[in-house]
Amino acid sequence: MGKHEREEVYCRGVRIITLNVNGVRSAASKGLFDWLKRQRADVVCLQETKVQEPQLAAAHFRPRGYHCFYYDAERKGYSGTALFARREPDAVVKGFGTPEFDREGRYLEARFGKLSVVSVYPPSGSAGPERQASKFRFLDCFQPHLQTLRRSRRQYVLCGDWNIAHKEIDLKNWRSNRKNSGFLPEERAWLDELFGPMRYVDAFRQVNDKPHQYTWWSNRGRAWEKNVGWRIDYQVVKRNTLRDAPQRASIFKAHRFSDHAPLIMDYDLDRGREPIGHARLAGRIAGLPPAARRRDAVPGLLCRAPVHARVPDAVCLVETGWYRARRPSGCWLGWILYSIKVLWAPIVDRVPIPVLNRVLAGDAAGC
Repeated sequence: MGKHEREEVYCRGVRIITLNVNGVRSAASKGLFDWLKRQRADVVCLQETKVQEPQLAAAHFRPRGYHCFYYDAERKGYSGTALFARREPDAVVKGFGTPEFDREGRYLEARFGKLSVVSVYPPSGSAGPERQASKFRFLDCFQPHLQTLRRSRRQYVLCGDWNIAHKEIDLKNWRSNRKNSGFLPEERAWLDELFGPMRYVDAFRQVNDKPHQYTWWSNRGRAWEKNVGWRIDYQVVKRNTLRDAPQRASIFKAHRFSDHAPLIMDYDLDRGREPIGHARLAGRIAGLPPAARRRDAVPGLLCRAPVHARVPDAVCLVETGWYRARRPSGCWLGWILYSIKVLWAPIVDRVPIPVLNRVLAGDAAGC
């Protein structure tokens, strides 16, 4: 393969960041985009962008190496979502079919193969009874949409500021906030339904069950300094497809870009799916050149990047289970093994490992 050729490689490791920026121009002035350059995220979801398309002329609003999508509210300086992806999505969906909230730019979905990543921003009800009523209307409209997503065969990661703390562990002063928007019994019951009968999962709590893990702090008093916060930013996945996919989670608090903190999560998408025939071989394939294992050589699921090492097709299939490439050349035994693996995985599982290694690495006689 030529040095500058590109091919599409789907690997199982994916990093997704979500952040309510409370105004993307304000967050940019505080160093958000410089920080994003160092995170090597595959997808970035932003909420409350508060910006219109004509105000995005500056280059930093569309980071290099990302395909960038903004969904603006009709009302200026209000709401809005954005999504950045290293790999160009197969499709982008704006809105979930409810005009009242689609006009506010609250739902932005990017589709990559069978995976969808959503940046979602339910209303806050803290401004008064009228906004709380709007929030309840959103929850009532959004629940049927979530049920439709659950019944689909797609994998979903829904990221955003949901404006609800689920349990007492998710905010510092839970006793004094039981009658306040964001911790009302009706709101918490809605999340109970989401993470219960509706069969969705709070991905963060899959890997971190510690207290004092907050993503929002009031600007009043010394809430940030004292860590008097709320965990209202979530990454939510479908239980039947991605329950075991979350691997690591962190909340970045070293620098403030807004009153929220970025929630960073790493996923292993193979762990989220049902086991398939090649899974037992994934950790036993030897002979891949070190360069092929580097993240910049074979990047995340959602990346398109040069592949600096010649990685046989069957190895990619066994290693990741998400391989798509358009390369006609290669070892003929590798192609045969690739076909067998797709059609009848148990045969490959019985091939002696030393022989399989040589065949997949392209070193067998006749290749």
